[in-house]
Amino acid sequence: MQTHIVPVGFDYDRLIAPLVRDQIDVDSVILLEGAVGSEANVEYSRHLSKKLETDFKNLLGAETERFVLEDVYDYDDAFEQAYELITAELDSGNEVWVNVAAMPRTVSFAFANAAHSLMVERQEDREGIHTYYTAPEKYLETELAEELREQIALLEDLREDDAEIAADRIGTRLESARDLLAEFDERGTTIGAKEIDGKHIVELPVASFSNVKPFEELILYKLGEDGEFDSVSELAESLARELNEEYTDSFRSKVIYNVDRLGPGGKGYIEREEQGKSYRTRLSRIGELWVRAHSDDGTGD
Repeated sequence: MQTHIVPVGFDYDRLIAPLVRDQIDVDSVILLEGAVGSEANVEYSRHLSKKLETDFKNLLGAETERFVLEDVYDYDDAFEQAYELITAELDSGNEVWVNVAAMPRTVSFAFANAAHSLMVERQEDREGIHTYYTAPEKYLETELAEELREQIALLEDLREDDAEIAADRIGTRLESARDLLAEFDERGTTIGAKEIDGKHIVELPVASFSNVKPFEELILYKLGEDGEFDSVSELAESLARELNEEYTDSFRSKVIYNVDRLGPGGKGYIEREEQGKSYRTRLSRIGELWVRAHSDDGTGD
């Protein structure tokens, strides 16, 4: 079972479109509504939440629940609620996906940090916890602002123009404003879900809270340089050649031990895929980021 926890702000498309477009399995959804702000803000968020509830059921066949966050600016409460919600899903044997694309930053950071904390605390569930973000294709705020500028210019000109001359301009502005507001009411402050590297979801990896030891560094750099290895033994042989060391059972065991420490059940910097009696070994995404950040030719130059 895959459960998606979705804080609802003023967006529609990027909370559901990426899941539909990327054909991601969604068994259940927890929609979180904010209860702070103007009455219009709260009502608008509820409107989008109701629409999302209906569409998650109709488009993805997902069971949907709606919860209220009493204060979207209270980080501590948001973190506690996120921690409890994610823990309950994990205890039920579900995989959890946390969408951090909408809601105020306090909620997004609270939910992302709660998810990452549980990844560290529950190593056995690390692969079953995900946080992700979706970028919009277009922001409506800029178009709304531009429309207001056009309306202001029209009103200023009307003080001097003949009414008949201004009639066409008034009609154009009315039609544009109505269309824009209809789009805003239907889809929120953003339009679409932007595709990045072939996907509409950008998963946010979490780093280990353990230091990387010198021999582990060698393994990570080797994987970063050469890419994937068909087996740990092949990786060990390549390392031995590079270090001018004799390839012995002892050296191979040392590599296996450190790869295990860096793997899914350890620091999470390496992925291992079973292939017959061997394991294809490569860097995980956070492993790639670690190598990139620590290499001499990294982005820090």
